[in-house]
Amino acid sequence: MTLHEHATPAEKVAAMGSLPAKVDVKAPLVSQEALTEGVLKLTAVAPSIALRAMPGQFVQVGVNRGGTLLRRPLGIAEADPATGHVSLIYRVAGKGTLALSQLKPGDEIKLLGPLGHGFSTKPKKPLLVGGGMGLSPLLYAAGYLWGHKTEADVLMGGRTEKELFWQQLFNDCAKNIHLTTDDGSLGTKGFVTTILPELLKENGYDLVIACGPEIMMKNVAKVCKEHGVPCEVSLERRMGCGLGACLSCSIDTVSGRRKVCKDGPVFPAEEVFF
Repeated sequence: MTLHEHATPAEKVAAMGSLPAKVDVKAPLVSQEALTEGVLKLTAVAPSIALRAMPGQFVQVGVNRGGTLLRRPLGIAEADPATGHVSLIYRVAGKGTLALSQLKPGDEIKLLGPLGHGFSTKPKKPLLVGGGMGLSPLLYAAGYLWGHKTEADVLMGGRTEKELFWQQLFNDCAKNIHLTTDDGSLGTKGFVTTILPELLKENGYDLVIACGPEIMMKNVAKVCKEHGVPCEVSLERRMGCGLGACLSCSIDTVSGRRKVCKDGPVFPAEEVFF
């Protein structure tokens, strides 16, 4: 089918079979917004990626400054095929992300993607569980599901109230938002697994999608298994190419050696050795 810049989500899905799986583009920045100290939201114009992207996929980001050679993998936080905008939320943690944070509207970045296999998009009653920067791809999942008439609940955890600025971002695309903090400054005191068993018992979720620190996902997967609820986890590894060629992100699974960039980053929790 012929695609246009204002393609609807329905047209996007219909066209997926006729499009190359990924593209390598130069994308001008629309905005950079500080969400909290050291965490920024970048929005760029990349219609060909916005049209293809599915929740849980990522892009490899290249910046022509700061002495960085390898691209950085970042999960897609938002993708709007109508506007062509793609948003990434990232924490400044090294030379690459520092260089990225110094870009201004109008500057260009290189985007390769969308890459990898994403989350299931057909659950009827999903629960999204996340912490830290793992909430970025979950934001896209919540928005995508909301746009397809599926209301997701969200369970997010952080060390303090300050880390749960994410709540504001999820307000328009989540049915219920449950909060936990290590110090009890917001929501329930404890970890996401403190209230997860009760939520699973009371709400009849048919899928849990988890993304965040590995120890969190390991414990979430354990609780889900105990309650007979399917669980998907999104893994994070260092990636040299993002295409499955360099093998730097390989992991052992029950199905053998797999590549996080190509076979993941999303896996059924029961396949992963935490």
